[in-house]
Amino acid sequence: MILMALNFAFVAVALSQLLAMLRLVKGPSTGDRILALDTMVINAIALIILLGMRLGTQVYFESAMIIAMLGFVSTVAIARFVLRGDIIE
Repeated sequence: MILMALNFAFVAVALSQLLAMLRLVKGPSTGDRILALDTMVINAIALIILLGMRLGTQVYFESAMIIAMLGFVSTVAIARFVLRGDIIE
């Protein structure tokens, strides 16, 4: 039963990742593209955590935390660059 739920979660998050990628490519504005990129980072974190749950190891949770921190910082940097044209003031 748990394996079936994990498989369903993998499929749902992978579909969400594909839809976010479509929005990244097709997005009408730059803001939509930045938001799609941030959504893709969150989906990647979810996939890594699901993989860690499936394999039963702790290493994937630590890597998900590192990717979450880097994803947040990169999203802020891209948004600041788009809005101001400069990352570091």
